[in-house]
Amino acid sequence: MASETEIPQPVKRTKPTLRTVAEATGFAVTTVSRALAGDERIAESTRLSVAEAAERVGYVPDRAAQRLRTGRTKVIGLLLNTDHEYLGFTNEFLSGITGALRGTGYAVTIVPDTVEEDRMAVVRNILRNRLADGIVFTRTECFDERVRFLLENDFPFVTHGRTDFTTPHPFVDYDNAAFARMAVERLAEKGRRHVCMILPDDRFTFAQHLRYGFMSAVREAGLEFTLPSGVDLDSSPDEIAETTRITLAGPDRPDGFICVGEVSALATLAALSDAGIAIGEAADVVAKRASPIFSQLRPRIETVFEDLRHTGFEAGELLLKRIDGADPLGLQVLHAPQARFRLSG
Repeated sequence: MASETEIPQPVKRTKPTLRTVAEATGFAVTTVSRALAGDERIAESTRLSVAEAAERVGYVPDRAAQRLRTGRTKVIGLLLNTDHEYLGFTNEFLSGITGALRGTGYAVTIVPDTVEEDRMAVVRNILRNRLADGIVFTRTECFDERVRFLLENDFPFVTHGRTDFTTPHPFVDYDNAAFARMAVERLAEKGRRHVCMILPDDRFTFAQHLRYGFMSAVREAGLEFTLPSGVDLDSSPDEIAETTRITLAGPDRPDGFICVGEVSALATLAALSDAGIAIGEAADVVAKRASPIFSQLRPRIETVFEDLRHTGFEAGELLLKRIDGADPLGLQVLHAPQARFRLSG
């Protein structure tokens, strides 16, 4: 017997347009269009109001039409290495960038950056197919081929990290040399005589900065030091912990540990605990952190904060300026570490 129940038909929803946003705000369609395009001739309060209304009604710009009209994709390419020394790097950095792009009409496309593979391939693909108006990428190398290629092609980009090129390019970076120096000096103040730090792979620029700050500080303080070989910041936590255990089993074990990120700090703390070494008594640890994770750990260790969300925000802002033609020399930011250490917890 056939059912008499009628099957409800799906409701056809009209795709929100610029006119939909205009009706929601009371502004003219041309004003809405210019506001969503980030036109600085439109008052910032108007741009924010229009952006909020567009999000509320679900307006999504027709990027194909925009590209035909302006020659721009309204897309930012973010090349991210998801294996990182910070537990929440991707979330914090991405949140910062999206915050900078809010109300500009730009979207972010995340592209995996695997350091063990050809890092140039994704950059060539973006330029060849014009997939973005600009690129942000991390983990720079001293003479990074991506930077060379993008400079030669005059394509907008911002790096999280510096390079050794003499030609200026936009970057946001953290002064890791200053951090390493501060950490060594702090451990010396606490009476530690033998300090240890696991470095990033030598190919990365920040490895050179960390090494320089560390070595200059230990020499000035007259400390013994250990820079373990065969392991680096991208090694697995198990490998870092095992290397630390081996180092602790030696005849002249370190009593001060500098951890460049949260992952290496957790592995180091595990190794110290396994060896029965009490933090604050037989050894001390200083770590760089980007999240509140250490507040939940005991014993407490001293940490220095790196604000990755703010760094991402600045990277987004600098890239927008570079896309608009700003001079790279005015688009370089170097963050100094906080002048004081914080006891986690």
